[in-house]
Amino acid sequence: MNEIFKDLFVLELANNHLGKVERGLNIIHKFGTVVRHNNVKAAIKLQIRDVPTFIHKDHLNSDSRYIKKTLSTELRRDDFIAMADSIRRHGCMVMATPFDEKSVDLCVDIGCEAIKVASSDINDWGLLECIAKTRLPVIVSTGGSSLKDTDDIVKFFSKRRIPLALNHCVSLYPTDEDCLELNQIDFLRERYPNNVIGLSTHEHADWEASMHIAYAKGARTFERHVDIDDDGVVVSPYCSTPKQIGTWFNAYQRAKAMCGLPGTEKRVPCRKEVEYLDALVRGCYAARDLAVGHVLQPGDIYLAIPLQKGQLSCRELFQDDVVRIGIDKDKPVMADSLSSYATMSEDLVETIMNRGI
Repeated sequence: MNEIFKDLFVLELANNHLGKVERGLNIIHKFGTVVRHNNVKAAIKLQIRDVPTFIHKDHLNSDSRYIKKTLSTELRRDDFIAMADSIRRHGCMVMATPFDEKSVDLCVDIGCEAIKVASSDINDWGLLECIAKTRLPVIVSTGGSSLKDTDDIVKFFSKRRIPLALNHCVSLYPTDEDCLELNQIDFLRERYPNNVIGLSTHEHADWEASMHIAYAKGARTFERHVDIDDDGVVVSPYCSTPKQIGTWFNAYQRAKAMCGLPGTEKRVPCRKEVEYLDALVRGCYAARDLAVGHVLQPGDIYLAIPLQKGQLSCRELFQDDVVRIGIDKDKPVMADSLSSYATMSEDLVETIMNRGI
């Protein structure tokens, strides 16, 4: 049910299209190319607001930075459709953050595969009810939320059996490294074991260290704001360029390789490691001449290195075994020299015959 979120990268386009669909399409192309070259699962996320109803008519001329930016970056319905189509053509999932109920409808119309709830809307229950009616998977950022807020939203979507991922997030733009609070990933994983936990990060100094740490702690979905700088626009310090996102993807691949299996499973040692350890194991040698039919007793065998191919080691020797092929003093005790050889599994015989010098 939560598979959609696992190892998912969400690239937040936000309003960096600057109200120009051509710029939005250029951003999608640049980051879609990076996604394809790195062979990762990614979504490109839009922000959608129904501007005529989102801003009160009496405040359209307000000096509020948020209102002015919302007005200056407004796009038409057809523009969002064009960007969503481009996202799909580049092999990415379409996601969006709707900030009002009408925008939720547009998320459905443009074919969003999941919906993001902004940190500021974690307890906007009218909006959340509308989002839940779509039955689409949901990612929620927990930046600035209270514990009750997070508990309530987890219960809300769980009760409706809607897949939910929780992103640890610090709502500072940009976020300094000493404010990242990555241990919150541990807290969220322990408190909400049935939900995928992720990291939505706005840091500006490093695109590797937090990925290594977050992945090792169990974060499995990741989000960053993205932008391009090849058209003269100054990139905000909390946004990542295509090159930086490539570094981020590489850090993920490296962290994944270093961490290996999940902490819930016992790893299977690789052949190279087994061969190395086998070379350190002591082999069995005859302490005296051992005749055919002799029943092994304490003191008949001693252990020493090296271990030779076909020789029994300290791992396989059993008292009371019967000698079937005579063994001279100080010679290796080979597997086929004892009666137990006939009862060994094929896998064990193959291991014994192929290990050692």
